Amino acid sequence: MSHHPGLDDRALEQAARAARGEARLEESHARRLLETPRVVELGLAAGGMRRRLHPGPEVTYIIDRNVNYTNVCVAKCNFCAFYRLPGHDEGYLLSPEELDAKVRETVDLGGTGVLMQGGLHPELGIEYYERMLAGLKRHGIHLHAFSPPEIVHFAGVSRLSIREVLSRLKAAGLDSIPGGGGEILVDSVREAYNAHKSTTSQWLEVMETAHGLGIPTTATMMFGGLESLDHRITHLQLIRELQDRTGGFTAFICWTYQPAHTELGGRETTAVDYLRTLAVSRLYLDNIPNIQSSWVTMGVKIGQVALSFGANDMGSIMIEENVVRAAGATNRLDRPGMERVIRDAGYTPVQRDTLYRPVHAAA
Repeated sequence: MSHHPGLDDRALEQAARAARGEARLEESHARRLLETPRVVELGLAAGGMRRRLHPGPEVTYIIDRNVNYTNVCVAKCNFCAFYRLPGHDEGYLLSPEELDAKVRETVDLGGTGVLMQGGLHPELGIEYYERMLAGLKRHGIHLHAFSPPEIVHFAGVSRLSIREVLSRLKAAGLDSIPGGGGEILVDSVREAYNAHKSTTSQWLEVMETAHGLGIPTTATMMFGGLESLDHRITHLQLIRELQDRTGGFTAFICWTYQPAHTELGGRETTAVDYLRTLAVSRLYLDNIPNIQSSWVTMGVKIGQVALSFGANDMGSIMIEENVVRAAGATNRLDRPGMERVIRDAGYTPVQRDTLYRPVHAAA
């Protein structure tokens, strides 16, 4: 990158204005900031916006469990080390009894929700998922489930519209939807990932329809793979525009592509690239209240630094997590560990639920 101090000055000046709520960060300035060598100044601006939106010292976290009800998937994404094709010896589908036991254990451990995602299983129709949700809802737990590619897949298998699928799942007990499968919202990038699962417009349609039905969702971005910096800005732009229309996104989570054990391979993204992208996301997505630190992929130390680069949430202690682990990331924290990590970074830990409401302050 050729260094243009004047361009950096203007972009950082705009970032400071955005942090104060005086103007929205424009795409051209956001793009410039993704390359600025003045990373500390960028972090200070993002930290300023975080403090304006969240003035207190609290950093939130959640006790929940990632439940992958099946790893059977026909999408064949080349960045995924978790899926197995139908008929594979290592393919599985959890029984209702196994799912029930996982949710019971989550409740016993103080968990307030489960995040359920699976592969695009070719043989399961909408009735299967309705029964699953209704069965688990008996435990009185928040069901944060089924990413947009799964919803699109359910609609195709069951020959229903996306609205019909979402309405039926909500009636069965679905409380909110995770932003998985977003990757990068540019179809040329999605096709390069061999992601036979949902287009950019389908992902956005699921989210906008869910918001219209009163189902809150999160938004995500997986970066550091095949996308350009321009593609990252396009992704953020589409999410900000949708949030302007609906207000239905509770949080934004960006994480880095994990290359180990994947067909795609490649190198890991640097910590500096992660922190820059996180800070730009905080500054650009001025209409999304919460930004999550991705310590699971970046490690605890960078996860702590992220709290000074715009993040106000440390995500989940993850009683169980399988997808990122399959790609080689093995960072784990228990509840005391999570609270210690937040305190060591200079903040006050507060347990939250899936919708970012405090459960209780840590002792």
